[in-house]
Amino acid sequence: MNAATTGATGAAAAQQAAIVQAIKASGAIVQLEPSEFAKILAKSENPLIVTAEGGVFTKNHQYITTYKGLHFYCKSPAAINLPLGTEFVQSKKIWIPG
Repeated sequence: MNAATTGATGAAAAQQAAIVQAIKASGAIVQLEPSEFAKILAKSENPLIVTAEGGVFTKNHQYITTYKGLHFYCKSPAAINLPLGTEFVQSKKIWIPG
């Protein structure tokens, strides 16, 4: 192995370690399709949802909420119809480890 290969391997290992630490700090995050995310919201009473718009070339809508101690994340090309009584926090960005 040469110095460039060793450096690239070390950088990849450091990035993976940072992702593992972020997951440990935030807990498990379950990524769902929009229809499944809507089912979780329907089970929640007055859910709190953090929303953000993302995308570089194609705009998307991002949502994260908690239910029974788990974090649920959804990314959708179109805005999702959210239930009445939903509390919103508008964020500039939602970052998910991985």
